[in-house]
Amino acid sequence: MYDVGNIAIIGSGSWATAIAKIVVEHTHHIGWYFRKEDTIDAFRRLGHNPTYLTSAHFDTNELTLSTDINRLVNDYDTLIFVTPSPYLKALLKKVRTKLTNKTIVTAIKGIVPDENLVCSEYFHRVFKVPESNLAVIGGPSHAEEVAMERLTYLTVGCTDLEKAQALTEVLASSYVKTKTSPDVIGIEYASVLKNVYAIASGICAGLKYGDNFQAVIISNAMQEMERALNSLNPMQRSMTDSVYLGDQLVTGYSNFSRNRTFGMMIGKGYSVKSAQMEMEMIAEGYFGTKCMKEINRHLHVNMPILDAVYNILYEGISPQIEIKLLTDSFR
Repeated sequence: MYDVGNIAIIGSGSWATAIAKIVVEHTHHIGWYFRKEDTIDAFRRLGHNPTYLTSAHFDTNELTLSTDINRLVNDYDTLIFVTPSPYLKALLKKVRTKLTNKTIVTAIKGIVPDENLVCSEYFHRVFKVPESNLAVIGGPSHAEEVAMERLTYLTVGCTDLEKAQALTEVLASSYVKTKTSPDVIGIEYASVLKNVYAIASGICAGLKYGDNFQAVIISNAMQEMERALNSLNPMQRSMTDSVYLGDQLVTGYSNFSRNRTFGMMIGKGYSVKSAQMEMEMIAEGYFGTKCMKEINRHLHVNMPILDAVYNILYEGISPQIEIKLLTDSFR
């Protein structure tokens, strides 16, 4: 059985905190990267992340909290990256240690801007991490529900299924059930697209479209996602698996979904900038929309929902007009 070794969490947001909670319950020790020393000081004093998921309490004796990314990369075998995708590139520029012999796990549901690569592709192409050393954690999973220990299902994708299985055992608990998948790229792109479609769902909710239409737009979103995944990473997969359909449903419908919330604000008449300013957390789908639009210029996949969201967010087209055109294309 593959040994995951010592584990470090790279990131300090809500999903990073939720994953840290899951992992430390099993391993009783993790490294954990934070950007700011004062956040670490507050964490040690309070026994919880002072900024995110404050209800999740930790034994600080089980944590090595550090602002030194190179220290953690040097000292730990498995690195779970949970930073917002727009910040990953800048963070990795600080790394002076080779990553090729590390197990890199990405729980980032976004694309590296300017590179137009999902995170595993970025680690492979830029940092030469072998594909067998790359894994991804997929949902459906809201950090808030993990903090409350509500039943959650996670999928670990890795081309080396022995490593995937070892990682699932670290993540499994009384409230987390796990499974493995070889579809690393598909899971990552699905996690990007589901955020785009959640924005679309939110826009429609903000425009007062009802539940009937919400069901139709999610159904069409899944068809669109399947076309895209088949083009990006052709392989046998079931789109009804929880890591695809389940993640889309929870992101499209849940009040915990920041992408749906962002979309609702747009649908209600907020400008993109004002909606971003009012939200406390990043809506990854905003960045994912532009990246996927660029990627699809080369794929030429029929993706009308992606196009509609892009036109609303980046071209300034009226949500009322764009969604009306979209409704006329559905059957």
